[in-house]
Amino acid sequence: MLVTTTNTIEGRRIVEYKGLVAGEAILGANLFRDLFASIRDIVGGRSAAYERVLNDARQTAIAEITDKAARLGANAVVGVDIDYETMGGSGSMLMVSVSGTAVRIE
Repeated sequence: MLVTTTNTIEGRRIVEYKGLVAGEAILGANLFRDLFASIRDIVGGRSAAYERVLNDARQTAIAEITDKAARLGANAVVGVDIDYETMGGSGSMLMVSVSGTAVRIE
């Protein structure tokens, strides 16, 4: 399944629009990961733990839209938008939402 943020696919023609597909992944960050990330914020550098969590959440949400698109009979998803939000009282939850248009291409 082809997934793209563009509204068209170069060299391919969209022959049918199947509809909007959306997927979400909400993940909690555990206490130890938060502690190490806050230390990393103080001393500088990248937080590999949070990067892994973000990547996992994004991949989960994309897998959800491709599954939904396939069930609609699509073979591509175009116009994909990816959003990141924190949730919960202390921002301890991370939500990744992905949406796009399921299409059938030649």
